[in-house]
Amino acid sequence: MINWPSSLVSDIARRKSVLVIGAGVSKNSTNSSGLRPKDWKEFLVQSSDHLSGKAEINRQIKSGDFLTACELIKKELGRDDFNTLVKEEFLNPRFNHAKIHQHIYNLDSRIVITPNFDKIYDTYANTTSQGSIIIKKFYEEDIIDCIRRPEPLIIKIHGSVDSTDNLIFTRKDYSEARTKYRNFYQIIEALSLTHTFIFIGCGTNDPDIRLLLEDFTFKYPLNKQHYIIMPSNALNNKVKEIVKDTMSLKILEYDSSNYHKLLTDSLAELVTEVELKRQEIANLQSW
Repeated sequence: MINWPSSLVSDIARRKSVLVIGAGVSKNSTNSSGLRPKDWKEFLVQSSDHLSGKAEINRQIKSGDFLTACELIKKELGRDDFNTLVKEEFLNPRFNHAKIHQHIYNLDSRIVITPNFDKIYDTYANTTSQGSIIIKKFYEEDIIDCIRRPEPLIIKIHGSVDSTDNLIFTRKDYSEARTKYRNFYQIIEALSLTHTFIFIGCGTNDPDIRLLLEDFTFKYPLNKQHYIIMPSNALNNKVKEIVKDTMSLKILEYDSSNYHKLLTDSLAELVTEVELKRQEIANLQSW
């Protein structure tokens, strides 16, 4: 089980945290046929299988340049076929929520950020809350208003599968978004200064997340670190040290055998610890 730091528990209990949930969380879901959502690499590999540019796309994938690989796929398929492909992979399979989504919801963080295109957590959270959670995409102009209000908020920083023309998925998308939606990225940076970010099911290679945390680290060297939860075998020890130093992250590790069951169980324990801490805060009136 993950040994949760008391400061992390306190930040969640006081709603001074932002949960960031990535593709690793969605991977726990299945649909009625037992299929699981593809991660970014799996999507790219399968999407390029019958394309004339497959060899070059695979070279980009092997080098870790997923943005360029996706750009090549989109250019060869064209807008219509690419959008259809994305919906077929992330919307039409009708993935069901998993226990891990329940535990994340029960942490009752007022702000949740996700780079995921799928709607698995969004749908579960909105259904469970009887539609009282606000869901905003990166391009919506009233995000700052929603952040300052008390209602729970999900921010989809790369867009949603129900609006495929507005996804941030390719190299061009990322480049354009950083200029066109500069104010949005400033909002996320401001949140990173006032809240503890907790990354669940996220890698360290997402360009937006890497840029945000690297800027944060070197602009504010005397800062309170954020947290990332990852399998113990995800990175070697030297890379872990680089991640800690350049992205200001504390790494919380777990054994990923048995399809990451230990992460789900640990989050269930975290829910209990947070609830107890909230009771303590309420009793002492130490908000």
